[in-house]
Amino acid sequence: MKTYKLAMALAALCTSIMAQASTYPSRPIDIVVPFTPGGVTDVMSRGLADKLQAKLGQPVVVVNKPGAGTVIASNYVARAKPDGYTVLMAASALGIAPHLYKSTVTYDPEKDFAPITLVAAVPHLLVIDSRIPAKTVGELIDYFKKNHGKATFASSGNGTSNHLEGELFASLAGIPMTHIPYKGSAPGLTSLASGDVSMMFVDVAAAKPFLDSGKVRALAVTTPERSKQMPNLPTVSESGLPKFDAMPWLGIVAPAGTPRAVVDKLYGALKEIGADPAIAAQFSKMGLDPVFDTPDEFASFIRQESTKWAGVIQRAKISVK
Repeated sequence: MKTYKLAMALAALCTSIMAQASTYPSRPIDIVVPFTPGGVTDVMSRGLADKLQAKLGQPVVVVNKPGAGTVIASNYVARAKPDGYTVLMAASALGIAPHLYKSTVTYDPEKDFAPITLVAAVPHLLVIDSRIPAKTVGELIDYFKKNHGKATFASSGNGTSNHLEGELFASLAGIPMTHIPYKGSAPGLTSLASGDVSMMFVDVAAAKPFLDSGKVRALAVTTPERSKQMPNLPTVSESGLPKFDAMPWLGIVAPAGTPRAVVDKLYGALKEIGADPAIAAQFSKMGLDPVFDTPDEFASFIRQESTKWAGVIQRAKISVK
């Protein structure tokens, strides 16, 4: 009798979930963006929201919840009702923040979210002071080994993605490097162009005017494969530092417990949007490479990213107050 009741309960639950998925969405969907309006993530999210609204037939609204290194937005979505009506445009910090902001993070990046799709890679460039003679990453490492005190790198702040990339570089290259944090990418690049630091990891859009000036030179991209933004530029890995892989990213996640049928419906719509050549062109203008992988692939990627950066943070003893 108990087995029969359990089977009936499970059947009723499955029927309820299927009914919910078949009518989803029946009201507006919120995409929570962890940054202020006007930035690349916000603009990209609004473009996707418009396309998604046309696909699903319901309003899709971007809600900005900036602050605390994306923690405010991530905490909020982790606690939201898992019904597919509140999702997060997550960034790389989703898997990094718990290892940096332990007192303020209330979510687990692997357990508290249902990954939907990795939307975009954000290629970073390894740029150096153009007065340094190195033309490849291997030559740069040799230069640092022969010129003690020159191995310095700028970042846009302690605990930021380009800080972690610099620490990963130093660890894999086996050279001590001095980290010099700045309040943003522009001051760091200005210092690099002036010769105050030797190198920096930075996004394509921020680097472009400095590259055009000739005062800094790009050696490689951080992504595991060459970027569509600069296809002639090698990866760090192929240019002299095997195993280096650092890909800042943007992707959509829902609260854990969101029905898989709802996740799949959102993914299906987003995958169709991502296949539009116009979207690829828009992303390119913003310095993004479109991805749109499956929910399972995205879940595996988040696990790998969290583990990798936790190790970097621990080895470099990085702390953020």
